[in-house]
Amino acid sequence: SSLLRYAGGLVALLIVALAPAHAVAKESNNATQALVEFRGKKTLPPAIENKFFLKTNRFEIAPMLGYVPNNSFADVYVGGAFLAYHFSDTFAVEAAVLYAPNTGSAGVKGLAKTLLDIAYQGDANTSFQQPLDRLQLGTAFAARYSPVYGKINLIGEGVVNFDVYGTGGLGLVLITKDVATVSEDYKNGNTQDPVQLAPSPATQASPAVNLGAGLDFFISQTVALKLDARTLLFIGPEADYGNIDPQTGQAAELEDELQSVFITTAGVSIFIPKMKPRVFNF
Repeated sequence: SSLLRYAGGLVALLIVALAPAHAVAKESNNATQALVEFRGKKTLPPAIENKFFLKTNRFEIAPMLGYVPNNSFADVYVGGAFLAYHFSDTFAVEAAVLYAPNTGSAGVKGLAKTLLDIAYQGDANTSFQQPLDRLQLGTAFAARYSPVYGKINLIGEGVVNFDVYGTGGLGLVLITKDVATVSEDYKNGNTQDPVQLAPSPATQASPAVNLGAGLDFFISQTVALKLDARTLLFIGPEADYGNIDPQTGQAAELEDELQSVFITTAGVSIFIPKMKPRVFNF
Protein backbone atom coordinates (compact mmCIF):
# COMPACT_ATOMS: atom_id res chain seq x y z
CA SER A 1 0.00 0.00 0.00
CA SER A 2 2.74 2.46 0.89
CA LEU A 3 4.58 1.47 -2.28
CA LEU A 4 1.53 2.27 -4.41
CA ARG A 5 1.12 5.66 -2.71
CA TYR A 6 4.79 6.40 -3.33
CA ALA A 7 4.52 5.48 -7.03
CA GLY A 8 1.35 7.56 -7.43
CA GLY A 9 3.01 10.61 -5.87
CA LEU A 10 6.03 10.25 -8.18
CA VAL A 11 3.79 10.14 -11.26
CA ALA A 12 1.88 13.23 -10.14
CA LEU A 13 5.17 15.07 -9.52
CA LEU A 14 6.40 14.21 -13.03
CA ILE A 15 3.17 15.46 -14.60
CA VAL A 16 3.40 18.76 -12.75
CA ALA A 17 7.08 19.17 -13.69
CA LEU A 18 6.66 18.34 -17.38
CA ALA A 19 3.48 20.29 -18.06
CA PRO A 20 5.08 23.80 -18.09
CA ALA A 21 7.98 22.61 -20.25
CA HIS A 22 5.54 21.12 -22.73
CA ALA A 23 3.54 24.35 -22.79
CA VAL A 24 6.68 26.45 -23.36
CA ALA A 25 7.86 24.14 -26.13
CA LYS A 26 4.43 24.28 -27.77
CA GLU A 27 4.37 28.07 -27.51
CA SER A 28 7.90 28.28 -28.97
CA ASN A 29 6.94 26.02 -31.85
CA ASN A 30 3.91 28.16 -32.58
CA ALA A 31 6.01 31.34 -32.68
CA THR A 32 8.58 29.73 -34.96
CA GLN A 33 5.85 28.51 -37.29
CA ALA A 34 4.27 31.97 -37.43
CA LEU A 35 7.64 33.54 -38.28
CA VAL A 36 8.21 30.99 -41.06
CA GLU A 37 4.78 31.66 -42.51
CA PHE A 38 5.34 35.44 -42.37
CA ARG A 39 8.69 35.23 -44.13
CA GLY A 40 7.26 32.93 -46.73
CA LYS A 41 4.53 35.40 -47.67
CA LYS A 42 6.45 38.68 -47.47
CA THR A 43 9.94 39.92 -48.38
CA LEU A 44 11.76 41.54 -45.50
CA PRO A 45 12.37 45.25 -46.13
CA PRO A 46 15.98 46.22 -47.00
CA ALA A 47 18.18 47.93 -44.48
CA ILE A 48 17.93 51.71 -44.58
CA GLU A 49 21.06 53.39 -45.94
CA ASN A 50 21.90 56.81 -44.55
CA LYS A 51 22.84 58.24 -47.94
CA PHE A 52 24.13 61.78 -47.80
CA PHE A 53 23.20 62.48 -51.42
CA LEU A 54 19.92 61.54 -53.14
CA LYS A 55 19.33 61.92 -56.89
CA THR A 56 15.77 60.67 -57.26
CA ASN A 57 13.48 63.03 -59.23
CA ARG A 58 16.26 65.57 -59.77
CA PHE A 59 17.83 67.11 -62.87
CA GLU A 60 21.59 67.14 -63.38
CA ILE A 61 23.42 69.78 -65.42
CA ALA A 62 27.13 69.15 -65.95
CA PRO A 63 29.45 71.45 -67.94
CA MET A 64 32.50 69.41 -69.02
CA LEU A 65 35.95 69.83 -70.56
CA GLY A 66 37.98 67.01 -72.03
CA TYR A 67 40.31 65.46 -74.56
CA VAL A 68 40.26 62.74 -77.25
CA PRO A 69 43.26 60.49 -76.44
CA ASN A 70 42.86 57.94 -79.24
CA ASN A 71 43.72 60.33 -82.09
CA SER A 72 47.39 59.66 -82.87
CA PHE A 73 47.83 62.50 -85.36
CA ALA A 74 46.03 65.55 -83.95
CA ASP A 75 45.20 67.10 -80.60
CA VAL A 76 41.43 67.25 -80.07
CA TYR A 77 40.07 69.18 -77.09
CA VAL A 78 36.36 69.15 -76.30
CA GLY A 79 33.91 71.19 -74.30
CA GLY A 80 30.22 70.68 -73.71
CA ALA A 81 27.57 69.65 -71.23
CA PHE A 82 25.51 66.72 -69.98
CA LEU A 83 21.85 66.97 -69.03
CA ALA A 84 20.26 64.09 -67.10
CA TYR A 85 17.05 63.31 -65.27
CA HIS A 86 17.21 60.79 -62.43
CA PHE A 87 14.15 58.59 -62.01
CA SER A 88 15.83 56.94 -59.04
CA ASP A 89 19.23 56.82 -57.38
CA THR A 90 20.27 54.06 -59.79
CA PHE A 91 18.57 54.91 -63.12
CA ALA A 92 18.60 58.06 -65.27
CA VAL A 93 18.37 59.22 -68.87
CA GLU A 94 20.88 61.70 -70.29
CA ALA A 95 21.75 63.83 -73.28
CA ALA A 96 25.32 64.91 -74.02
CA VAL A 97 26.67 67.50 -76.45
CA LEU A 98 30.44 67.85 -76.93
CA TYR A 99 32.09 70.29 -79.36
CA ALA A 100 35.73 70.22 -80.47
CA PRO A 101 37.21 73.35 -82.09
CA ASN A 102 39.60 72.72 -84.97
CA THR A 103 43.12 73.59 -83.76
CA GLY A 104 44.49 73.74 -87.33
CA SER A 105 48.16 73.09 -87.96
CA ALA A 106 48.98 73.90 -84.33
CA GLY A 107 47.14 70.76 -83.29
CA VAL A 108 49.03 68.40 -85.61
CA LYS A 109 51.09 65.93 -83.58
CA GLY A 110 54.73 65.05 -84.18
CA LEU A 111 53.90 61.60 -85.55
CA ALA A 112 52.05 63.09 -88.52
CA LYS A 113 54.95 65.45 -89.23
CA THR A 114 57.43 62.56 -89.08
CA LEU A 115 55.39 60.50 -91.56
CA LEU A 116 55.22 63.42 -93.99
CA ASP A 117 58.96 63.93 -93.74
CA ILE A 118 59.67 60.23 -94.33
CA ALA A 119 57.41 60.20 -97.39
CA TYR A 120 59.10 63.30 -98.85
CA GLN A 121 62.61 62.03 -98.18
CA GLY A 122 61.72 58.79 -99.95
CA ASP A 123 60.15 60.50 -102.97
CA ALA A 124 60.22 64.25 -103.59
CA ASN A 125 57.17 63.86 -105.86
CA THR A 126 55.17 61.78 -103.42
CA SER A 127 51.38 61.96 -103.42
CA PHE A 128 51.29 60.80 -99.80
CA GLN A 129 48.87 62.66 -97.54
CA GLN A 130 48.31 62.11 -93.84
CA PRO A 131 44.63 61.91 -92.74
CA LEU A 132 43.82 63.98 -89.66
CA ASP A 133 40.23 62.97 -88.98
CA ARG A 134 39.14 65.14 -86.05
CA LEU A 135 35.99 65.12 -83.98
CA GLN A 136 33.99 68.27 -84.56
CA LEU A 137 30.76 67.46 -82.72
CA GLY A 138 29.54 64.49 -80.70
CA THR A 139 26.05 63.98 -79.29
CA ALA A 140 24.59 61.12 -77.30
CA PHE A 141 21.20 60.14 -75.93
CA ALA A 142 21.62 57.36 -73.42
CA ALA A 143 20.41 55.51 -70.35
CA ARG A 144 22.55 55.69 -67.23
CA TYR A 145 22.75 52.98 -64.58
CA SER A 146 24.51 53.53 -61.24
CA PRO A 147 24.89 50.16 -59.49
CA VAL A 148 27.66 51.16 -57.08
CA TYR A 149 27.39 53.69 -54.25
CA GLY A 150 30.08 54.15 -51.64
CA LYS A 151 31.87 56.37 -49.19
CA ILE A 152 35.53 57.24 -48.77
CA ASN A 153 37.10 58.45 -45.54
CA LEU A 154 39.85 60.83 -46.67
CA ILE A 155 42.72 60.57 -44.17
CA GLY A 156 40.26 60.77 -41.30
CA GLU A 157 39.22 64.34 -42.12
CA GLY A 158 35.83 63.71 -43.73
CA VAL A 159 33.65 61.34 -45.69
CA VAL A 160 33.19 61.73 -49.45
CA ASN A 161 30.24 60.01 -51.09
CA PHE A 162 30.63 58.66 -54.62
CA ASP A 163 28.89 56.50 -57.17
CA VAL A 164 29.95 54.64 -60.32
CA TYR A 165 27.76 54.54 -63.42
CA GLY A 166 27.62 53.12 -66.92
CA THR A 167 25.93 54.59 -69.99
CA GLY A 168 24.60 53.13 -73.21
CA GLY A 169 22.65 54.65 -76.07
CA LEU A 170 22.75 56.24 -79.51
CA GLY A 171 24.29 59.42 -80.84
CA LEU A 172 25.75 61.32 -83.78
CA VAL A 173 29.31 62.33 -84.67
CA LEU A 174 30.59 64.97 -87.06
CA ILE A 175 34.14 64.30 -88.24
CA THR A 176 36.30 66.90 -90.00
CA LYS A 177 38.20 65.04 -92.73
CA ASP A 178 41.43 67.05 -92.51
CA VAL A 179 44.45 65.92 -94.53
CA ALA A 180 48.05 67.10 -94.31
CA THR A 181 50.45 67.18 -97.26
CA VAL A 182 54.07 68.30 -97.61
CA SER A 183 54.17 72.09 -97.88
CA GLU A 184 56.03 73.91 -100.64
CA ASP A 185 57.91 75.97 -98.06
CA TYR A 186 59.24 72.75 -96.55
CA LYS A 187 60.31 71.48 -99.96
CA ASN A 188 62.14 74.76 -100.60
CA GLY A 189 63.86 74.67 -97.24
CA ASN A 190 62.08 77.75 -95.90
CA THR A 191 60.59 76.00 -92.87
CA GLN A 192 61.12 72.90 -90.76
CA ASP A 193 57.37 72.25 -90.49
CA PRO A 194 56.25 69.98 -93.35
CA VAL A 195 52.51 70.33 -92.67
CA GLN A 196 50.19 71.93 -95.17
CA LEU A 197 46.46 71.50 -94.50
CA ALA A 198 43.66 71.45 -97.04
CA PRO A 199 41.88 74.84 -97.04
CA SER A 200 38.32 73.49 -96.91
CA PRO A 201 38.18 69.98 -95.41
CA ALA A 202 35.03 67.91 -95.83
CA THR A 203 32.76 66.98 -92.92
CA GLN A 204 31.30 63.53 -92.40
CA ALA A 205 28.17 62.91 -90.28
CA SER A 206 27.55 59.40 -88.95
CA PRO A 207 25.15 57.79 -86.46
CA ALA A 208 26.98 56.30 -83.52
CA VAL A 209 26.61 53.95 -80.57
CA ASN A 210 27.50 55.46 -77.20
CA LEU A 211 29.14 53.31 -74.50
CA GLY A 212 30.75 54.76 -71.41
CA ALA A 213 31.32 54.89 -67.68
CA GLY A 214 31.83 57.57 -65.08
CA LEU A 215 32.39 58.48 -61.46
CA ASP A 216 30.69 61.14 -59.32
CA PHE A 217 32.17 62.58 -56.11
CA PHE A 218 29.50 64.42 -54.09
CA ILE A 219 30.99 67.41 -52.33
CA SER A 220 27.63 68.80 -51.23
CA GLN A 221 23.96 67.93 -51.61
CA THR A 222 23.82 70.05 -54.77
CA VAL A 223 27.28 69.77 -56.38
CA ALA A 224 29.40 66.82 -57.47
CA LEU A 225 32.71 66.45 -59.29
CA LYS A 226 32.31 64.26 -62.37
CA LEU A 227 34.78 62.11 -64.33
CA ASP A 228 33.43 60.57 -67.52
CA ALA A 229 34.85 58.41 -70.30
CA ARG A 230 32.89 57.25 -73.32
CA THR A 231 33.41 55.95 -76.82
CA LEU A 232 31.30 56.73 -79.87
CA LEU A 233 31.37 53.84 -82.33
CA PHE A 234 30.42 54.48 -85.96
CA ILE A 235 30.90 53.19 -89.49
CA GLY A 236 32.97 55.39 -91.80
CA PRO A 237 35.39 55.23 -94.74
CA GLU A 238 38.92 54.10 -94.01
CA ALA A 239 41.77 56.60 -93.79
CA ASP A 240 42.62 58.21 -97.14
CA TYR A 241 46.40 58.30 -97.73
CA GLY A 242 46.07 59.41 -101.34
CA ASN A 243 46.87 55.97 -102.69
CA ILE A 244 46.56 55.48 -106.45
CA ASP A 245 45.08 52.31 -107.94
CA PRO A 246 47.84 51.00 -110.27
CA GLN A 247 45.30 49.48 -112.68
CA THR A 248 43.10 52.53 -113.20
CA GLY A 249 45.48 55.35 -112.26
CA GLN A 250 42.69 56.80 -110.13
CA ALA A 251 42.46 57.30 -106.40
CA ALA A 252 41.99 53.97 -104.61
CA GLU A 253 38.44 53.19 -103.51
CA LEU A 254 37.93 53.49 -99.77
CA GLU A 255 36.07 50.81 -97.83
CA ASP A 256 33.88 51.38 -94.77
CA GLU A 257 35.14 50.20 -91.39
CA LEU A 258 34.23 50.39 -87.72
CA GLN A 259 35.76 53.48 -86.11
CA SER A 260 35.63 55.05 -82.67
CA VAL A 261 36.13 58.35 -80.93
CA PHE A 262 37.13 57.96 -77.28
CA ILE A 263 36.33 61.03 -75.16
CA THR A 264 37.50 61.66 -71.60
CA THR A 265 36.00 64.59 -69.69
CA ALA A 266 35.93 66.16 -66.26
CA GLY A 267 33.53 68.72 -64.87
CA VAL A 268 31.05 69.75 -62.22
CA SER A 269 27.49 68.45 -61.85
CA ILE A 270 24.74 70.65 -60.45
CA PHE A 271 21.57 68.95 -59.20
CA ILE A 272 18.16 70.66 -59.04
CA PRO A 273 15.80 71.03 -57.27
CA LYS A 274 17.41 71.19 -53.87
CA MET A 275 17.01 67.98 -51.88
CA LYS A 276 15.68 67.81 -48.35
CA PRO A 277 18.65 68.24 -45.95
CA ARG A 278 19.92 65.12 -44.19
CA VAL A 279 20.85 65.16 -40.52
CA PHE A 280 24.01 63.06 -40.94
CA ASN A 281 26.64 62.95 -43.68
CA PHE A 282 28.16 59.56 -42.91
